[in-house]
Amino acid sequence: MSILEIKNLHVEVEGKEIIKGLNLTIKQGEIHAIMGPNGAGKSTLSYAVMGHPRYKITKGSILFDGEDIKDIPPDQRAKKGLFLAFQYPVVIPGLNLANFLRHAYNAVKGKDITNKGEELVSVLQFQKILKEKMKLLGIKENFVERNLNEGFSGGEKKKAEILQLAILEPKFAFLDETDSGLDIDSLKTVSNGINKIAGPNLGIVIVTHYQRILKYIRPNYVHIMFDGKIVKTGDYSLTEELEEKGYDGIISR
Repeated sequence: MSILEIKNLHVEVEGKEIIKGLNLTIKQGEIHAIMGPNGAGKSTLSYAVMGHPRYKITKGSILFDGEDIKDIPPDQRAKKGLFLAFQYPVVIPGLNLANFLRHAYNAVKGKDITNKGEELVSVLQFQKILKEKMKLLGIKENFVERNLNEGFSGGEKKKAEILQLAILEPKFAFLDETDSGLDIDSLKTVSNGINKIAGPNLGIVIVTHYQRILKYIRPNYVHIMFDGKIVKTGDYSLTEELEEKGYDGIISR
């Protein structure tokens, strides 16, 4: 079982400190929710863990099975088993979704084509993998014939992110406000997909402002983040307390 440990993490963005000594441990099979008001540093945490160059780690460590990965590039973190689902997925006109998923799979899980000419996963092999994951998530075949996020609704963009998550099979996935911009039907569809993927081999971190997605995906742990730190941790009942009292009522205690 793999473990991701974030220890005394400090992160700056354009010279301003956003994360201020954050500690968090995630094990495969666990579902964590990180909640907090705007500006708390939730998305900054996700991007810093994934290695976005705009987010500068000034202190602390990110340990993946004991190895500090804070200085390795994002593609190497992905190969180790980290995944980030974006709040605002990028639209790439002309890039077929199925082709994108195949190249992503090969980049993360396939063999290195530069290593003595070893072959990557073939088109036919990948088609079998893709169809299995689409069947699992209840996605129609014509969905992957479209270009990546081009003309997609908010729900379709998030559905494409979850399909990518299913294909890549990471050990840890950070879902950055996956519920953002979704109507109730799309939220149920996306949540159902995440629940189908969840299991003992995947640790999930759901970053969100609101309780609503957590009604469909029950976390093992709920963390309240404020001013760059986790200030309170509990189980699902903490979301109900938050619904009743708001962030001010919990943070000020």
